[in-house]
Amino acid sequence: MGLIKEKDAELLKQRFVEGLRSDVTLVFFTQEHECMYCRETREFLEELVALSDKIHLEIYDLVNDAEEAKAHGIDKIPAIKIIGDQDYGIRYFGMPMGYEFTVIVEDIIDVSWGTSDMDPETMGNIMPIDEKMHIQVFVSPTCPYCPQMVRSAHKFAMLHPSITADMVEMTEFPQLVQKYNVMGVPKTIINEEFSIEGAYPEKAFSEYVKVASQGKFGSK
Repeated sequence: MGLIKEKDAELLKQRFVEGLRSDVTLVFFTQEHECMYCRETREFLEELVALSDKIHLEIYDLVNDAEEAKAHGIDKIPAIKIIGDQDYGIRYFGMPMGYEFTVIVEDIIDVSWGTSDMDPETMGNIMPIDEKMHIQVFVSPTCPYCPQMVRSAHKFAMLHPSITADMVEMTEFPQLVQKYNVMGVPKTIINEEFSIEGAYPEKAFSEYVKVASQGKFGSK
């Protein structure tokens, strides 16, 4: 039995037929001696790309393909990037299952179109940003509020070329959980300095990102 249930696979096939516009590539980084969740993540991605001829999979080894990893900004595994006509800075560290499964599906569709739906006021908060921003959203598979923050962060990355947005699965990266003092999820780290705990509507989240880009708030 696969990781994607048969009934879900059939629904996804139709969703991709109706929703995908251009080809999308999932770039996956693993290791020859695979990490704890690398094999399952690879199998999940293989099942996912089999559902549409517009979704493709490239697999690289973090060590053996070190130059490729460096070019993509990948320093830990398992790691996934979703690339369409360009690299939008959308990344997943850890297996996007549980509630995050819907996020990667919607991200794939957005990337195939090269755009996402976004409120004009939200766009107004993100577009003026003039420095590089790195957003990390810590999640767990059982957190129903986490997808909201991940989707918003990935939309921001699609909108602005200076933003890179990561989903980080907390149980797979305990060293990062300790580093950023993640006591619960979702927890969002912006540019290593600013943190947000909890889920926020997209517009409110964008306001935090805007203020963080100006260096005006501390941990919340």
